[in-house]
Amino acid sequence: MKKVLVVSDSHGLEAPLSVIKERHSDVDVFIHCGDSELPKDDKALKGYITVGGNCDFNPGYPNEEIIEVEGKKIFVTHGHLFSVKSTLMNIQYRAREVGADMVCFGHSHLLGAEMSGGILFMNPGSLRLPKGMKERTYLILKVEKDKVQLSVFDYERGELPDLHRVFPL
Repeated sequence: MKKVLVVSDSHGLEAPLSVIKERHSDVDVFIHCGDSELPKDDKALKGYITVGGNCDFNPGYPNEEIIEVEGKKIFVTHGHLFSVKSTLMNIQYRAREVGADMVCFGHSHLLGAEMSGGILFMNPGSLRLPKGMKERTYLILKVEKDKVQLSVFDYERGELPDLHRVFPL
């Protein structure tokens, strides 16, 4: 079992990214799904796998990353290039092209997770400007070969146990 932490849309915040890394030092992989608005080499992003968002104007960010964890492929992108605010169809096509088991994306600032077509789609919400709720959220995934345990954390209050979910892979 490996732990993966997923954040997105921190929009210029540095301290919370460092605090989250310190708070969850047992995590194996840290992912930022874009719109950090920080230079790629900013010390707050050290240790995070990062992609570029529509507000990331500093050079060096890829549009996509593919990570393998416990034999499962995680496709990471911001989402703006796939119109995720209106549909998951485009990002689902791309996920299928790359053979992804899971997709991590941001852009909409809306916390969510759903299985579609056998692929788990996850948006950690936003650390700076959440929509649909006041909590500034991020995710921790416990990835095993046949399932993912998804936990939602609020930056201020910690784990939100009512939102804990388990998804088959």
